[in-house]
Amino acid sequence: MQKTFKTLEEQVSIMQGKGLIVTDTKEAEDILLRENYFFFNGYRMLFMESASNKKFIEGTTFEEVYAMFQFDRHMRNIIFKNLLIIENNIKSITSYNMSKHYGIREEDYLNPKNFVSDKKRRKQVDDLLRKMKRQIRINGGQHQATMHYIDKYGYIPFWIVVKILSFGIVSELYQILKPENQAEIAKDFGVSVEQLIVYLPILANFRNLCAHEDILYDHRAQRDIEDTIYHEQLHIPKLNGEYIYGKNDLFAIVLILKQMLRKDDFFLLMSEMEYEIQILADKLKTISIEKVLDRMGFPINYQQLIKLWKEC
Repeated sequence: MQKTFKTLEEQVSIMQGKGLIVTDTKEAEDILLRENYFFFNGYRMLFMESASNKKFIEGTTFEEVYAMFQFDRHMRNIIFKNLLIIENNIKSITSYNMSKHYGIREEDYLNPKNFVSDKKRRKQVDDLLRKMKRQIRINGGQHQATMHYIDKYGYIPFWIVVKILSFGIVSELYQILKPENQAEIAKDFGVSVEQLIVYLPILANFRNLCAHEDILYDHRAQRDIEDTIYHEQLHIPKLNGEYIYGKNDLFAIVLILKQMLRKDDFFLLMSEMEYEIQILADKLKTISIEKVLDRMGFPINYQQLIKLWKEC
């Protein structure tokens, strides 16, 4: 069935018809206008009686659903700023490594000989180098630092280039580095090469989701992270031999950040998340905070990560 345009009044009426209590229709219409009905609608399933019966749980108010919407936005902001820290870290460490080993001019660090020599992966290397050169060409003219180096020195060193490359491109770059370069970079983060190969695309995916204000709380990555010591220490339950939390969900991102952030940054991250979770818990009336945490992939005892942080 083809979708048709709905006025703000019709949008509110549709929600009321499904049992949602709207005490201030004008305020609801204003929120829907500013925030987008279809995006706002993405949070309603938490408050439905069932997936098949698209009726709101009795007593659910517009304010309660909006509180969930605001919670997700605040969590996005918290996660996003920490993903930006990791993005800057990986760019800085990678540029330092590449410049140290291969030089500071484009013809030096972009030489195909600097990357994996496996013939089966030659196309992957060539394709990525083309994408990097394209981003440098397109984005370089928009940044003062790149123009300064071109005008004064005639080249752009890699520590400047990484600032105009996307996180996704830098993530792909790590995949094609020589094993010895991968190992040096992974060591600086205190993780293995195998872990970092998995982590970076997942982090880039969540970073872009946050940057575009998409729904975060129940997002799932396309790939699972490997089991960590924290899965065991938190006694996360298993289903069919697999941990049910912290594999491809938001809690998996928290576990990655636990390993890659500086301790003080991670402590602040956990404190800010706990604050937002408590605020939401106080506003929920028809569903429990445990239901929200479950959708996020958070175990009930997630706060123990703070204790584990202190013990490290």
